[in-house]
Amino acid sequence: MTETSRPPAAAHQPSADAQDKLLDGFVILDFTRVLAGPYCTRMLADLGATVIKVERPGEGDEVRYIGLQLDDQRVDAGAYFARMNAGKQSIAIDLANPASRPLVLDLVRKADVVIENFSPGVMAKYRLDADTLCAMKPELIYCSISGFGQTGPLSAMQAYAHLINAISGMMDLDRGGVLEPRASNLQAADVLAGAHAFGAICAALLRRSRSGKGARLDVSMLECLVAADDVTYPVLLNGGSIERRPRVGMVVHPIGDRHVAMQVGSAAQVWPRIVAWLERPDLIDDPRFCTTAARRGNWDALSVLLAERLARFPTVDAAVDALRAARIPAAPVLMAEEVVAHPHLAVRQAFPTIPHPKRGPVKVTATPFQIDGAATHPAGAAPYRIGEHTHEVLTRLLGYQDAQIRQLEADKVIAAG
Repeated sequence: MTETSRPPAAAHQPSADAQDKLLDGFVILDFTRVLAGPYCTRMLADLGATVIKVERPGEGDEVRYIGLQLDDQRVDAGAYFARMNAGKQSIAIDLANPASRPLVLDLVRKADVVIENFSPGVMAKYRLDADTLCAMKPELIYCSISGFGQTGPLSAMQAYAHLINAISGMMDLDRGGVLEPRASNLQAADVLAGAHAFGAICAALLRRSRSGKGARLDVSMLECLVAADDVTYPVLLNGGSIERRPRVGMVVHPIGDRHVAMQVGSAAQVWPRIVAWLERPDLIDDPRFCTTAARRGNWDALSVLLAERLARFPTVDAAVDALRAARIPAAPVLMAEEVVAHPHLAVRQAFPTIPHPKRGPVKVTATPFQIDGAATHPAGAAPYRIGEHTHEVLTRLLGYQDAQIRQLEADKVIAAG
């Protein structure tokens, strides 16, 4: 347990079944919590990486306490936590205890990647920041996820997806010039940041396999959300102006007690299909609608025609069937209860099960891509207790002896679940 550096690790040698687990053998030291970071490391774990999740003794990740509890005898066994942390190993370390530093550095020496999503400055307070750890281990890949990035005047500002949605302009754009600003159900900034961090980490591992060089990755939730916009920012950045109104080309129409969504595509070949579906051949050469720009400029008039045609259908399903038959993009507006029961997602194995010591099989969402024709599912259960794998990680990964572990417990550096 020293702070001395070690020689660069040899190139990663995959195991015999690495074709099934793309990241088999890589070790991820995970200091993340809540959603953005855990979403990233869940995907890394699903691809075979060993993810060691560092939790604070006695408290753990905040989302352990949120939402449905999978064990009615506990308050730290939330389904939210299980979904985000399936396949990981939990080790409980008090980073605020100075005696924890040698242990954490031993873990860093075994890790290929360190990832954290504390507010900028927190890891530096513990002397576990990128400058410190990458100087000790140049081949290390160090990824920081934060609301506003590690630099800039907003870097120290507290960040939650709701606040990022507000400051990114998305909350205003979603008003469509009609609604009052409101909170979004989708925590898009977190998920996008986690997905971008995942991609950057995989790319950094690829570069390291060629050059041996580590990487420092700085992922900003704000920049991820701004980058996700498709139209607004390219227009504004190049001198254009935007209209604050409901999104042109997108229709949501009520039929009975349900709604249908349809898309009026910008591709030239879609307009003749829409004209045929409208049963209005006179519109094909109508100057108001004969080009994409004209249809956008006269969207109010066109949307009235679309609404009148949709009103003729008795049900949403009948409208969707007719639109799909006409090769016009359309879908029903589903409730979440309908989504989890949808046969398409069952075929895609989008809701796999993981074991739980009290609940039995627990359903979670799958990593949203398939590999070699197979769904990507969790490697195992989520940690049931805070620090559940502390003893196992210290003995198996670090080679610590029982006496060392007992001393760390006595010094309140670690806790074993």
